[in-house]
Amino acid sequence: MTTVTVTDLYPTRGTTEVTVPRQDPVLWGSPSTPGPIPAPDLQAYERDGFLTVEQLISDDEVAVCRRELERMIADEGLRADARSIVEPRSQEIRSVFEVHRLSPVFAALVRDERVVGRARQILGSDVYVHQSRINVKPGFGAGGFYWHSDFETWHAEDGLPGMRTVSVSIALTENLDTNGGLMIMPGSHRTFLGCAGATPKDNYKKSLQMQDAGTPSDAALTGLADEHGIRLFTGPAGSATWFDCNCMHGSGDNITPFPRSNVFIVFNSVENAAVEPFAAPVRRPEFIGARDFTPVR
Repeated sequence: MTTVTVTDLYPTRGTTEVTVPRQDPVLWGSPSTPGPIPAPDLQAYERDGFLTVEQLISDDEVAVCRRELERMIADEGLRADARSIVEPRSQEIRSVFEVHRLSPVFAALVRDERVVGRARQILGSDVYVHQSRINVKPGFGAGGFYWHSDFETWHAEDGLPGMRTVSVSIALTENLDTNGGLMIMPGSHRTFLGCAGATPKDNYKKSLQMQDAGTPSDAALTGLADEHGIRLFTGPAGSATWFDCNCMHGSGDNITPFPRSNVFIVFNSVENAAVEPFAAPVRRPEFIGARDFTPVR
């Protein structure tokens, strides 16, 4: 068996926190690449690291997806599955992973040209699903996620070599400015923040409920926020936010009565397939970090 050695362009999980300028393009195609995204929006994505779509899917499609989400979180067998993450305080399901394999509804959504077409356009190649999940933030106390870069985790623990990955969060409920919405620091995708501290074995079992390893320092977050500011994303059900894998982002608790649910899909370029983890003792399970690099068709 041949071992492939890949240069680590983004060191992390060492003894000290480090910053490294981004070594990869943000847009792997060009603003003139054909696809669903207009050229000015592609240029804005390259500048800011994110792109919003006011209505990616219709009200009828939202209703179908919400019924499927509700069916899945009510399934006791699925609740006992390792792919389901339970909220520590309420003991309600917080996330279900690998939904494009568990559900024909979400499998069809992944293959929809409005979705995968935008991913191909941004990444300039065929893509596969690195991760998919439904997120459920019921009212009255659902916990948030602390500030982090997804790429830092996917590089350290899943072995993604470069920043050629894009995520889309599709709202299935209205995203208000009060119910724990997504926050991003615009422009933060151009700097990699390597976090301090080693990765514990099976870190994912804890990190999917409460981020610890891979968490930036208060000083680093303050510096990034001072430089870039913070954008809070709101919008109706059916809207979507696309964002670069290295954006510094997070979300607050939802203490309102109004739930916030979304479908989250991560597309990675087939030319950026995962290798061995760069800063973790073992790979995470495949339902979190895929090892099937078959292009989405």
